[in-house]
Amino acid sequence: MFPPARGSGGGAASSVSRGWPHTVLWRLGGFFLLLLLEGARCLANPSNAPGINNNNRPNVNVFMSEEEVKKLLGLDAELYYVRDDVVNHYALSFILPVPSDTNSLHFTWHSSSKVDYRLGFQVENTSAMDQPQSNISAQGEVPRTRSVFRVDLFCSGKADGEAVLTVQLNLTTPANNFTVLNFKRRKMCYRRIEQPESPKILPFPNTTIQIDSNSSNAPTTSTRVFYISVCVCCIVIFLVAIILAVLHLHSMKRVEMDDSVSDSGSSQGLSQPSTQTTQYLRADTPNNATPVTSYPSLRIEKNDLRSVTLLEAKAKVKDIAISRERVTLRDVLHEGTFGRIFHGVLLDEKDPSKEKQVFVKAVKDHASEVQVTMMLTESCKLRGLHHRNLLPISHVCIEDGEKPMVLLPYMNWGNLKLFLRQCKLAEANNPQICIYLFISFCRIDNSMQVKITDNALARDLFPMDYHCLGDNENRPVRWMALESLLNNDFSSASDVWAFGVTLWELMTLGQTPYVDIDPFEMAAYLKDGYRIAQPINCPDELFAVMACCWALDPEERPKFQQLVQCLTEFHAALGAYV
Repeated sequence: MFPPARGSGGGAASSVSRGWPHTVLWRLGGFFLLLLLEGARCLANPSNAPGINNNNRPNVNVFMSEEEVKKLLGLDAELYYVRDDVVNHYALSFILPVPSDTNSLHFTWHSSSKVDYRLGFQVENTSAMDQPQSNISAQGEVPRTRSVFRVDLFCSGKADGEAVLTVQLNLTTPANNFTVLNFKRRKMCYRRIEQPESPKILPFPNTTIQIDSNSSNAPTTSTRVFYISVCVCCIVIFLVAIILAVLHLHSMKRVEMDDSVSDSGSSQGLSQPSTQTTQYLRADTPNNATPVTSYPSLRIEKNDLRSVTLLEAKAKVKDIAISRERVTLRDVLHEGTFGRIFHGVLLDEKDPSKEKQVFVKAVKDHASEVQVTMMLTESCKLRGLHHRNLLPISHVCIEDGEKPMVLLPYMNWGNLKLFLRQCKLAEANNPQICIYLFISFCRIDNSMQVKITDNALARDLFPMDYHCLGDNENRPVRWMALESLLNNDFSSASDVWAFGVTLWELMTLGQTPYVDIDPFEMAAYLKDGYRIAQPINCPDELFAVMACCWALDPEERPKFQQLVQCLTEFHAALGAYV
């Protein structure tokens, strides 16, 4: 009995001993699989691995403060080049313009752990700009607290020209991670008569300016800077629309009062105005229900200013005439065939020690009497109009024996066209082309206020904007409506067409419309339904407004009152995202 029992029990034990190694192998295999998955997870995200301290990351930040961005770009925002170790290559790709009177740049930086740096400079035009200096050493360690380092860039005063500066900042972490940051700046330098003093260098090059860590540091991104830039452009568009509406409200009075344009005889060739008129509300008071009658469609005869003599033109501005001795001419800002625009200084009549900067429009010695008369007559077109966005003439010099000069208040940022081209942050290859009717007559002051001035000397100073189609009359063909090209008809509807072209040029930062179209083919091109394409950065809603302005039928184009309302709503919608 016992042996069978032992044999039976031994068989069971033998069966268990044979199955045990397979179970152990399965369990060991599952254990090693879990180890492999955990290792893969740690490799994919090292910061979450056990035993790693996330505080050891460098966490480098390099940016321009809100004050520095305001000084260079006019925007209330911070511009980050490196935020939490992430490099903003989009911001580094731009060449920021530096005003001529700005001699220092400020960068804010800090790191949470040890990061070494090396600082270097490269100037392309060394004859115009001296070698830049900094208040920190050429190499060292990035501060652990938020600090500011300064780069001084002084013009040499030896030559006129544009200097492009590259500030190269190399960052190296303890893990031998190497990052190169190139900050590019562009500055216009001018030659000085006297020898300039050498730039002053701080006696302590290793010192940095400490900033209170408790100060507000609202995070900003390049997207926010972009929306702010678009908002500024829309504000300019809105102001131009309001100014244009004001000009149309007063246009009828100007036609009746301006003897140089209106003539009772048939020599002027003006057709009789239609009795039908269109009513608008005043642009300066949107809630005012008092209607204002706009001028009807007119056929304007070429060379209509020749009926005014030089004596009549001088008599018209005699009330604002001043002595030539009070005006000092400085730099030539624009120059044409027979005209020039100077940057001048006007001495105060009561206190000669007080000076006022002005624009001075003048003609050259070889200018004819007709050209002189045209300059004086066109300079008076905005006289009698009062608006904060208009820039009429302030004084004239019409002394006998001297060529007349026209004075206007000085605007620091100058021509709006050139200002928009600087916003491209790129080299300007052809800065002499300007926008007809609106932007070529606009100036910008320090507070970014746009003001419209007269069109005196425009055909001479900006000849590329005007073309003669065989009728001995230079006209801005690329800005004119189809009825103006074919029938020489000008009305508020044709001005709406030109305003649509101006919106397109503002969105393209000053590009020339229809640049590939021959001026003699413009009428046929427009009649076939072709128009300029939508800019890449232009919202669909804004381009829809432009397209409405270019309708073939003048009656289908929007009124200026509708344009003001539409742009106001668009500006409000855009402001909700900034």
